[in-house]
Amino acid sequence: MIKKSKKCKKILVVKPSSLGDIVHSLPFLNSLKTCFPKAEIHWVIAKGLEGLLECHPMVDRLIIINKDIWKKLSRMTDTIKEVRQLLKDIRSERYDLAVDLQGLFRSGVITLATRAPVRIGFSEAREGSRFFYNVKVKGGKDVHAVQRYMKIAGALGCDTEEILFPFPLCRSEMKNMEDIRSCIKEYAVIVPGARWDTKIWDAGNFGRLASFLPIQSVVIGGKADMAIAEKVVQASSGKALSLAGKTGLKELIEVMRHARLVISNDSGPMHIAAGFQVPVVAIFGPTSPVRTGPYGAGNIVIQSDAACAPCFKKKCGDMRCMTGISVEMVYEKMRNISCGLRKTDL
Repeated sequence: MIKKSKKCKKILVVKPSSLGDIVHSLPFLNSLKTCFPKAEIHWVIAKGLEGLLECHPMVDRLIIINKDIWKKLSRMTDTIKEVRQLLKDIRSERYDLAVDLQGLFRSGVITLATRAPVRIGFSEAREGSRFFYNVKVKGGKDVHAVQRYMKIAGALGCDTEEILFPFPLCRSEMKNMEDIRSCIKEYAVIVPGARWDTKIWDAGNFGRLASFLPIQSVVIGGKADMAIAEKVVQASSGKALSLAGKTGLKELIEVMRHARLVISNDSGPMHIAAGFQVPVVAIFGPTSPVRTGPYGAGNIVIQSDAACAPCFKKKCGDMRCMTGISVEMVYEKMRNISCGLRKTDL
């Protein structure tokens, strides 16, 4: 454990992505702010995900990076200029502590650029990023991401017993949510999309499941999920409506905050729901619920008996881990979930 310094006035957290991973790091943020209540906390986040931390009372500054552009060779000149300015900006802040929760080469370089007296990250961090830290913590592999991040909080001398997900409250999005709730009093949320094709359960299955529920279902997702969301609606027998492509991250948080139940693939929105302790029914195939399942009690993870899972493949010609999960299997297990619905309703 590092001896806690009372002079820690400015802290940088490097955790650009992804949506679910940033949600998993919120308990770390809560623990860090409780441990260093007077410190400024800055956060490096990827462009497109800043809505998750905007308006957050525990974060004093967001440093937004356009990391997807950095990967394009055609934008190399612009990338070099942007990175140089970023590193210069970070050095000028004179951080006392830099925390790399991402554990990749890019995040390691950003952490090193702070020149902070304490630069902490995971000992098993990838792409050589661990060589940029002067304090290393063993996170482990078969441990949930929330607990893994909290190990760094513990190494900093912070309390790790209480796990809280402090989501921000943005008043404008709360007003928009009130307009939605005036039309739909109670609803379940269906999340049919995912970043990997291998994590996607058939849209028709989600729709059939929605048709069995005693309350209306709202289908959410980004613009890329609009087509799959419409397939869910078409298979729902009039029991679902789509908000895919119509909500930003702030609005998505409010949708999840008031949901009665969430049915989802392994996805970022699933973790937002779990953070609010909304009961989650999670469909898992190629990924491990031990590492990235919905955190907390009262959730149900449904998997097939495919021997090859979890394989962590983003592409696969044999999707038995997902096709082996039937609507009937999910429906039967949903009967046992504590979601405030009457048992006779499911």
